[in-house]
Amino acid sequence: MTYFLGGISKYSGGEVKYYPGFHYVQTPNEVERFENDLRRYLQRKIGFEAVMRLRSPPALSIHTFHGNGFVRSVDLLVLPNINPDAAYGMQVSIDDSLAQYKTVAFQVALLYTSSKGERRIRVHTLSLPVSANLTDIFANADQEAVVSLVAKMAADRSATSSLQEAREAICNVACDVLKATMPNNTSNRGFSLVVPNSLRLLPLYVLSMIKSTAFRAGSATKIDDRAYYLDLCKTLPTQYLMQIFYPDLYPIHTIEDKSQILQDGEDELHVPERVQLSFQYIDSHGAYILDTSEYIYIYIGKAISDHFVQNVFNVQTFSALPFDSYSLPDLDNPLSSKIHNFLTYLIQSRPNGTAIHIMREDSSNRYLFTRYLVDDKSESTMSYVEFIRYIREQITK
Repeated sequence: MTYFLGGISKYSGGEVKYYPGFHYVQTPNEVERFENDLRRYLQRKIGFEAVMRLRSPPALSIHTFHGNGFVRSVDLLVLPNINPDAAYGMQVSIDDSLAQYKTVAFQVALLYTSSKGERRIRVHTLSLPVSANLTDIFANADQEAVVSLVAKMAADRSATSSLQEAREAICNVACDVLKATMPNNTSNRGFSLVVPNSLRLLPLYVLSMIKSTAFRAGSATKIDDRAYYLDLCKTLPTQYLMQIFYPDLYPIHTIEDKSQILQDGEDELHVPERVQLSFQYIDSHGAYILDTSEYIYIYIGKAISDHFVQNVFNVQTFSALPFDSYSLPDLDNPLSSKIHNFLTYLIQSRPNGTAIHIMREDSSNRYLFTRYLVDDKSESTMSYVEFIRYIREQITK
């Protein structure tokens, strides 16, 4: 059924929302997500009967659109509806020499009907410098934009061929890019990779992509889950798609001592320092927030101090905590206020609905948290260190 609904949203310019195991009593976190998503849907701006045209210099041509909409011609996308939460990707071919250009400009014109019945046009123009020096090009690459476009391409590849081919294509991107960036990667026989600063996280993002629900191998992933996340790859803006692939992990037990203090109006906002997604950074004496864009998991270590649980959860000891809960009490003390303010800041920074899931280290749902520790080795996938070694072997063959 999800594939069928996905087909409707693809050609109507819409999106799929998925609430697994939805039950008003048993899954209050999914109910909260639904309420937030519905509120956003009713409040956000919307356009109808839209057409999007992309213009480029004669030496360049658009050969593929990625996203939900109907492609009428190579440079024209028909969108029955358009909203500010949608994202699109385009692949551009170089058909002729760019030697005469110092810059090239792309212009996207969106013609639509507003909710008030007014016919409007919105134009975005992007001008980019032209260079024949690969070093300059790689030095100014946007690795998150690269990963976002690759995810859209891989999602389409999985629909037209197979998931395995999509996974191989994702890995090949990392190998091809890193092979092209530096000749030292092919001549240096050591373990390390020489990578431009702008692309230093590309191998990590590629690994997190092939470990994600959309592209992970095996039969354990439910078909509805995979279909939903493949659709997200095609429709989510880059910022939120990257958070699904590589979520933000914050140690909140140190929020009073080790956090960046930002000014939020008249209030101070304490933002803990992010850590890598590895068990190496998980302490049983700590508590952590994992922000995956759609879900915020709060993971409580079994050796957490009584002071923390008393001031944050209003219970005396760790053992008094429920194994799973879906709301955080708002208590009248500085520690509780700092964590609540930080959570509010995270939730309000995105358009989509977000649900909170609090779990103890010994919860049966612990895997919902640990599956995102993509730096570590799992049953069927490599660790980050092993993946770097694999790329090293591929580009030195």
